[in-house]
Amino acid sequence: MSTIARPRFPRLSTLSFVLVHVAAVAGVVALGWSWSGLALAAGMYALRMFFVTAAYHRYFSHRAFKTSRWFQAVLAFMAETSSQKGILWWAAHHRDHHKYSDTPRDIHSPRQSGIWYAHVGWVLSDRTREYDRGRVPDLVRYPELVWLDRYWAVPVVAFAAAMFALGGWHGLVWGYGVSTVLLWHGTFTINSLSHVIGRRRYDTSDDSRNNAALALITLGEGWHNNHHHYQSSANQGFFWWEVDVTYYILRALAAAGIVWDLRKPPQRVLMGGRSRDASDADAASRAADAAAQDERAPARRAA
Repeated sequence: MSTIARPRFPRLSTLSFVLVHVAAVAGVVALGWSWSGLALAAGMYALRMFFVTAAYHRYFSHRAFKTSRWFQAVLAFMAETSSQKGILWWAAHHRDHHKYSDTPRDIHSPRQSGIWYAHVGWVLSDRTREYDRGRVPDLVRYPELVWLDRYWAVPVVAFAAAMFALGGWHGLVWGYGVSTVLLWHGTFTINSLSHVIGRRRYDTSDDSRNNAALALITLGEGWHNNHHHYQSSANQGFFWWEVDVTYYILRALAAAGIVWDLRKPPQRVLMGGRSRDASDADAASRAADAAAQDERAPARRAA
């Protein structure tokens, strides 16, 4: 099996990443447990997770819907409050991930580099510090996006300062520190666990899987096999029972006229490329329906 060589990590990025973890834990210990703090952390986690999924991923990486230039800037700014680097950096690397998914050129494939490197090592690696601007020509033509990408720490500092202004150390520790640590690892589960744990509805060329639990903690990103089957869709939960909170919010924004042209997979895509697991499940479902109808038939005749 081909492997990706583990590159040397830049000290500053790794140190910053570790320090936020340490500060979050130390802050909770120093301030004491707080249910209101946990509620604040959960709220800021959910708010910023929406912008990670809707902005970094579905809009900037896949152009799954359209919006105005002013709201595009809002999406970029709010996404970067998650401390996941610049909007162009994120989109360029993600587009490369889809182009080379689970091959030796994939920058975060568990198959190639192991779960831990796929989860977080690649983010801190020297190898991924730079990105190919040619992968995001549709984005680099906006000066405000280029500026935000270069100075991605500005939204991070602004968000942390807002949490401190609103709630002092309590707000900073829970609203920024704890929620950021949870947000990092929630987001990164899609790069690692969504290629390892779950079911495959579609026969894609990679290891992508659908996982309902990961979909819940990432507001819909856990329907990863669906996404790799049809990447440009604004919804990643393809069927009504697949919870996709990000898409529900996008639908509300579309109703308000803030976003529009939400792309959805056509019926031929939904039913095409079904894997053996999905076909077996469909067959079992049809058999169960037929058996239930047979059981009801004598009752109807007796009536």
